[in-house]
Amino acid sequence: MSHEIDPVVQALALEAAIEQARKSKREGGIPIGSALVNDRGVVVALGHNLRVQNGDPTAHAETVCIRNAGRRRDWHTLTLASTLSPCAMCSGTAVLHRIPRVVIGENTTFQGREDWLREGGAGVHVLHDARCIELMTDFIRENPELWNEDIGVPE
Repeated sequence: MSHEIDPVVQALALEAAIEQARKSKREGGIPIGSALVNDRGVVVALGHNLRVQNGDPTAHAETVCIRNAGRRRDWHTLTLASTLSPCAMCSGTAVLHRIPRVVIGENTTFQGREDWLREGGAGVHVLHDARCIELMTDFIRENPELWNEDIGVPE
C-alpha cells in the first residue's frame, strides 16, 4: 500500500474539503470539511461538520464524508482529505476502513490523533494551509464555547 500521493490529487482533495468547510460556515456550523477521492482526484464523497446543524455530536466532517461514501470495498485505494487534523473518532473511522492516505489542511489550531492514523498504516500529509488555519483561527476566536463543545472540553 503506497503512501505516496500525486500533488495534483492532493490539491484537488484539499480544495474540495475547503469548499465543504466554507459551506459549513455559511450554514452556521463549524468550518471543517472533508473529501474522499480516488487515485485520479475524482471526488467519491464529500462531508462537512454538521454537529450544530443536525444536533449530532458524531457528525464531524470526516465521519459525514465517510458515511456519504456508502458501502464500499475500495477504501484501501482512496485518499481522505480534511481541513483540520482528525479527532480520535474520525481518525479511528479512517483506520477502521484502512484508508491509506490522509491529507490534513492544518494541525496548528487542533492536533488530532495523527498518531493513530500512522500506527494504523496511513500516510499522513500535513499541509499547513493558510486558508485552513485562518478558517479555524477566526472561528475559535469568534465562537470559543461552541468550539470547546465540539472537541469535548468541559465548561
